[in-house]
Order: sequence, then C-alpha cells, then structure tokens
Amino acid sequence: MARLRTARPFGLFFLCLILISAFVLGGLGIPIVSSEGMIIRSHLIDGEIPTTPEDPTWNKIPPMTLPLSGQIITRPVWPEPTARALVVRSVHNGKDIAFLLEWQDNTKNDRLTPGTFRDGVAVGLPLGDAPAFFCMGQLDHYINIWHWKADWQSDIDRRAARAAEKQSGEVRRFEVIPRRVSSVEDLIGGGFSTLTTKEKQGRVQGKATWKDGVWHVVIFRPLSTEEQENEAKLIPGRMQAIAFAVWNGENKERNGQKAVAPWFQLSIDPVKL
Repeated sequence: MARLRTARPFGLFFLCLILISAFVLGGLGIPIVSSEGMIIRSHLIDGEIPTTPEDPTWNKIPPMTLPLSGQIITRPVWPEPTARALVVRSVHNGKDIAFLLEWQDNTKNDRLTPGTFRDGVAVGLPLGDAPAFFCMGQLDHYINIWHWKADWQSDIDRRAARAAEKQSGEVRRFEVIPRRVSSVEDLIGGGFSTLTTKEKQGRVQGKATWKDGVWHVVIFRPLSTEEQENEAKLIPGRMQAIAFAVWNGENKERNGQKAVAPWFQLSIDPVKL
C-alpha cells in the first residue's frame, strides 16, 4: 500500500473537542452515550444476516443512539450539520456482519446534478489495533471507510426496476444508468486529502430505503478478510474501534462538510462452539 502524507495525532485536542461537543449536544437535548454505554454490540444470530432495512430481524436488536457533531478539524469546517443523531444496530452470523444505520433527513437526495449533492453515511474502521484519527486516518494508522452513497443506491435500484420491466414486457423509456457493483464505496484513508478508492469493489454491499423523513441503510460485508493490509479485520469475540459520518445533500454537505461520531467501541459476539 502506498505511503500517505503524515497527519499528526492531536489526542488532547480531540478530547477537548469531544467534551465540548457533548456539552453542546446535551444543551440541544440530543442523547449522549455515557461511558458505560459506549460499546456497540454486533449480536450473534442464527441463519442469514438481514440485508434490507425491512427485515424483521432488526426489530429484535436493541438500537443504540449516537450523538453527531460537526466536523471542525480541517477546512472547510462544518460546525452545524443537520443530522444530530445516528441510530445503530449490528448483527453477524459468524460469516457475515451487517449494520443498520438510521437518521433523520427530511429530504431525499439521491441524484447528482450540477449544484446538488447526495445524502450519505460512512463507517470507519481502523486497519491496525490502535485507533487512527476518526475523520481520515493518519500515516501508519490507516482507516478503512465504507461510504454508502444515495445516488449509487438509486442507480442500482433503477437498473433493477428496468430489468423487471424488460422481463414483464413493459415498454421501457431510454435512460442511461451507471453500472454499480455496490452502493458502498470501499476506501482507505491515511490523513486529509489521502482518501483512496480500493481497486477491488463489491465486498461491502448496501441497501437502503427513505421513508417519512428517515434514511434506513444496511451495510454488510463478509467477516473474513481478503486483503491483510487494506481491509478492516472483523473478528468475533474481539473489541475494536468504529466511527461514523453522515452527509445531508440538501444542506450542501460533501467531503469534509459532514456530521461525525468519533470512535466508539464495537464488540462482535463470539461464535458459539
């Protein structure tokens, strides 16, 4: 993997940032995760993992609400994002792992045209044992980012609809729709301005619905690791760091202009013997 530009850790600064964010969010009435509840559990289930938001399996999994704050570390800063909280659930079956991510967004932005921007959500997982900088990683502490994009999901869904129309014999209107192997882009970050798309895409998949002003996004991937250096290791029975980001296209959020949830702990249930 190519060496990336150095980005020094700012541990004390980030601690202060988190404390200030907690104070501001608390004043706004947004639920804050306590030190006793900072562990996101990936529950072990039998059978296949749920890969759609509508799957009833999700109703059996307790949700965890994480506070979101603005990205104010690097320019252009974004101190007032519209998304204030992210609801997270996770399950695995010993072979695959899935996350259901839900947040309020009163507008559905799933098309890119000049002057418009997409909705999106991302999961960040460090490639090593030590947490990296939660936004984009840093030199020698890289981060694997799974970035779900609403317009990519729209491309996949519209292609599926066109295929169904063709099979039913319906008259199809001409429309150029990009081919996507996934609605989730699999990326590596090693600091600001170093984000790189992995050569192999499609290992991480996504499925989403927008209903009544809320996005419901499922992101899933095999637990097994194909690339030792460029893919986050997800090991049952292990505790590891995880971070999140949310973009609201209607609010012109893109790139570093986003809402973020810094490092939390992800506990993947051990597999039964």
